[in-house]
Amino acid sequence: MATVTVENNQSIVREPRWPAILAILAVGLLYLALPEPLTPGPNWLLLAILAALELPTMISHRMGLEKVNRTLGVILSALIMLALIWSLALLIAGLPSKREPPTALLRSAAALWICNVLVFATWYWRLDAGGPSQRDLSTSHTEGAFLFPQMMPQVGSKRTKTGWKPGFVDYLFLAFNTSTAFSPTDVPVLSRWAKGLMMVQSLISLSTIAVLAARAINIL
Repeated sequence: MATVTVENNQSIVREPRWPAILAILAVGLLYLALPEPLTPGPNWLLLAILAALELPTMISHRMGLEKVNRTLGVILSALIMLALIWSLALLIAGLPSKREPPTALLRSAAALWICNVLVFATWYWRLDAGGPSQRDLSTSHTEGAFLFPQMMPQVGSKRTKTGWKPGFVDYLFLAFNTSTAFSPTDVPVLSRWAKGLMMVQSLISLSTIAVLAARAINIL
């Protein structure tokens, strides 16, 4: 993490962007494991598009063009979410006709479930409290769409944990819990946009698990 000095000689720590970059590229790699009938175009196309868009996103961040960086980031997240919904719809539509063999179907459902976690982790990371660039400007995370435990008063004290800010792993953990428990567990949701995204994520996760269960019952 890079440390910079702001007003009143207070130092802040800039959050690294590479975990989010790796998560986005991982979605593209997971799409290589999907049969082409379940992907929008060749299964390598999404990875190529994401890699091509990620480069100007990184450059704009390095140059301090935060509006451009944010716009490109939203386009990236929207693109992979649309691809995820497209693939899941095709997966469900092909279930009654048994167009895919059982192993390919189960592998595809597992890959899409993981993609669901990564996609929404990037959404939460990108949008919460104005995004990573805005969070970098603060010395401590006290407001946002999610109420993390570190933002609450510590046991035996009326003060919150000073100097703490969420990183990508925190949003990844939140997305993982939403896909497994269909709820935010230990992180209450405060904003309406976050509640809406979580409902979409839970619905996608439930649909994917339903595909796995249906196939398992069919095998039995």
